[in-house]
Amino acid sequence: MAKKTVRDIEVNGKTVLVRVDFNVPMEGDRITDDNRIRQAVPTIETLIEKNGKVVLFSHLGRVKEEADKKGKSLAPVSEALSEKLGKKVTFIGETRGEKLEEAIKNMKNGDVLMVENTRFEDVEGKKESKNDPELGKYWASLGDVFVNDAFGTAHREHASNVGIATNTDVVAAGLLLEKEIKFIGGAVENPERPFIAILGGAKVSDKIGVIKNLLTKADMVLIGGGMSYTFMKTQGLEIGTSLVENDKLDLAESLLEQAKGKLVLPSDFKVTKEFDKDADFRIAGKEDIQKDEMGLDIGPKTLEDYQEILENAKTVVWNGPVGVFEFDNFAKGTLGILEKLSNLEETTTILGGGDSAAAAISLGYEHKITHISTGGGASLEYLEGKSLPGIDCVDEL
Repeated sequence: MAKKTVRDIEVNGKTVLVRVDFNVPMEGDRITDDNRIRQAVPTIETLIEKNGKVVLFSHLGRVKEEADKKGKSLAPVSEALSEKLGKKVTFIGETRGEKLEEAIKNMKNGDVLMVENTRFEDVEGKKESKNDPELGKYWASLGDVFVNDAFGTAHREHASNVGIATNTDVVAAGLLLEKEIKFIGGAVENPERPFIAILGGAKVSDKIGVIKNLLTKADMVLIGGGMSYTFMKTQGLEIGTSLVENDKLDLAESLLEQAKGKLVLPSDFKVTKEFDKDADFRIAGKEDIQKDEMGLDIGPKTLEDYQEILENAKTVVWNGPVGVFEFDNFAKGTLGILEKLSNLEETTTILGGGDSAAAAISLGYEHKITHISTGGGASLEYLEGKSLPGIDCVDEL
């Protein structure tokens, strides 16, 4: 799937509308993780170098009513971006109207302007998230060219991505979206083998489609995290007070049957009697978990086995931590896999968004992984093999 990118379009003197994903975590006005801002910088800088006038659109959080707007302004994000670009970013605290239109009209080549949180349009009728046709048409009227660089919302059909694209003649992918297509799309469609997938996280139900699709694509699927215990229970094993989805036992059994040996479960665990970062723990084999114990991480034997499997991999896709990585005592499995992946020099290593990305960044492995996705839900749907509206709306080369 060859998509048109910012490298392929002429933007000199043109107003370029860019959908970025600046949905960053914040405490008050402080941004606690600026990864998504940093990832968008190359696209913005490319458009500046090509003498475009760059108008940025993004959402921040969920906004359903007027009270939800508090703390959701993109003003602090605009300031953070200005620091990273080393130039002024004009912030307009509105999503439509004369002030916004006049500011865009007065832009010079290389200028950057940020529009207020697109979700503010959801207060009256969810106009942004329901892709209101008039809103998409209005936003499109503000520029000449549209660039989508927001993979985090690529699985959604919103006014600020598909709506603008529908009403714009030239639609291209930003450099970040291009990377997501190349790495995640490439891994699913044409991976270099052996192709190993690692799936963790809390629930089987969150990853049903991903497991089914990867079982047809990957050479092996390694399971960790809370979802392990649902698979174990369906095999008649004692899982104590570990996380389990009792309504998904039949599904787990069916997936194990479909896997034909491709799906690998942990052989041992770190177990404890309480969910606490300082809780005492012990190592238990898969047949040795007691009724009053819960598993919070894979054990050392499982880690060793998984590392050995990964040794010969040429492509690795990982979505979801294999333990409660926020607790040091139960981060060893996730950390051990990250260490292994960081030392696989001939391997393409790809982390899905969400908790996997958070774990890699917080544990200091951000620059040792080939690609860390910026999209949680989007990366899951892409791994399922679904087509994403935010990618589909980009022009083919």
